[in-house]
Amino acid sequence: MIVGGRQEVELAGAVDSVDEAQAEAEEAFLEGDVPYVRGSARAALAHRNFTIVWAGLSASNIGTWMQNFTLAAFGWKLTHSAGYVGLLGFAQLGPILLLSTVGGLLADAFDRRRIIVSMQIGQLVGSLVLALLAAASHPSTVGIFFCVLAIGVFNALNAPAMVAVIPNLVPREDLQGAISLNSMQMNGSRVIGPALAGVIYAGPGAAAVFVVNAFTYLFAVAGVVVADFPTRPGGEAQPEKGLQRLLSGFRIAWADRLVRRILVTVTTFSFFSLSFIYLMPTLASENLGMNTKSIAYALLFAAFALGAALGALSIGTVLVRRSKAMIVRVGLASFAVLLSGFALARSPAVAYPIAFAVGLCYFAVITSLQTTLQAHLTDDMRGRVMAIWMMAFGGTVPVGVLVGGAVTEWTSITAVVLAGAVMALLLALYANLSAVGAPDH
Repeated sequence: MIVGGRQEVELAGAVDSVDEAQAEAEEAFLEGDVPYVRGSARAALAHRNFTIVWAGLSASNIGTWMQNFTLAAFGWKLTHSAGYVGLLGFAQLGPILLLSTVGGLLADAFDRRRIIVSMQIGQLVGSLVLALLAAASHPSTVGIFFCVLAIGVFNALNAPAMVAVIPNLVPREDLQGAISLNSMQMNGSRVIGPALAGVIYAGPGAAAVFVVNAFTYLFAVAGVVVADFPTRPGGEAQPEKGLQRLLSGFRIAWADRLVRRILVTVTTFSFFSLSFIYLMPTLASENLGMNTKSIAYALLFAAFALGAALGALSIGTVLVRRSKAMIVRVGLASFAVLLSGFALARSPAVAYPIAFAVGLCYFAVITSLQTTLQAHLTDDMRGRVMAIWMMAFGGTVPVGVLVGGAVTEWTSITAVVLAGAVMALLLALYANLSAVGAPDH
C-alpha cells in the first residue's frame, strides 16, 4: 500500500507538472509568444540582465571594429609601410597574449563590475587621444603606436572579467544560448563595423571614426552598471600569493582533463589553422586574382564573417539540443575539408560559398568549446582560466600569422592554408571531449 501510494503521489506530481507546462504554453500562445527551448538564444534574451549587457557589448564591439579597420588604412596612408601596419596590429592584439593572465587574476580577486568600467573608460580616453593625434597636421606615428598599445593593454585587462561575467547573467541551463549570442555579436561587428567605418573614413576622416568609437564604450559601461548581477567583494584573503597565484590558472587548467583538452585544442587550432584569416588578402590576390581594395574582396571577407556569425548563432538555435562534444569533432573535420577547398579554389565563384561555410564551421567549433568550458568552471576560478582561453584564442593567432607569413614567403599561401587544414583534421581526432568528462548533450 505504501508503494502504491508513493506511485500515486509521483503520478499526481507528474500530471501537475505537465498541466503547469501546458498552462504556461497556452498562456504564451494567448499572449502571442512562442515558447522557447531552454539553452536557446531566445531563452538567453528572456533574461533582462543579459540582454542589457549584450546590447551594450554589441554597440561597443561595432565601434572597436570601426577603429581596427580604420587604423590599418590610416597607418598605411601615413607611412606606406606594411611593417608599421603590422606593428599597429600587434599593439592591438599583442597585449592579450602577454597580459591576459594578469586580467584573469584581477577578475577572480576583485569586483568584476569595477574592473570592466575602469578598463572601458581607459579605452574611451585612449580613443579620444588617438583622435587628437590623427587630427594633427602631421600625425606622430610613434604617438599613434603607443596610444594604440595603451588601448590594447586596457582591453587585455578587461577581457577576462567581461567573459567571466556572462555566466552570472543567465541560469546555467541557458548558458549556451548566451555564449552563442555573444559569439554572434563579436563576428557580426566585424561586418557592420568596417562597413560604417568605410563611410565615415571616406568623409570626415580617421579622427571622426576614433571619436565615434570612443563614445561606443559608454554603451558597454552603461550595460554593466544598469544590469544586476553578483559581484565579487574583493579584498578577500588568498591562499596563493605573487607569481604562484598569477600562474594558478595554468595549474588549474592542467589538473583538469577536460579544461586541458579544450585549451590545447583551441591553442593548436588558433596557431596552425586560423592564420589564413589575416593572410586572406594574400590568398585572394595570388589564388583568386582579386584586387584587395575591391568590392569583390570585401564581399569575400564579409561572406566568411557572416558564416562565422551564423555558426555561433546556430549553437543557440538549430543545434541547441545537439551534443557540443560531437559538434566540436564534426565541425573540425568539416572545417578541414572546407579549408582545403578554399586553399585550392582558383575561382571567386567557388571561393565565396566555401568562405561562408568555413566561417560557419569555424565558429560553431569555437562556440561549442567555449560553452563546454564555461559550463564546467566554477565562478571562483573562471576569470583565471578564461584568461588562458583569451590567450589561446585571441593571443595565439597573431603569432601564427607571423609564422605563417614567413612560411608563405618560402613556400606558398596554398601550402600554409593546407597545413592548417591537416592540423584541424588531426584535432578532430584529439578533441574527444566526451572521453574526458564533457556531457553528451
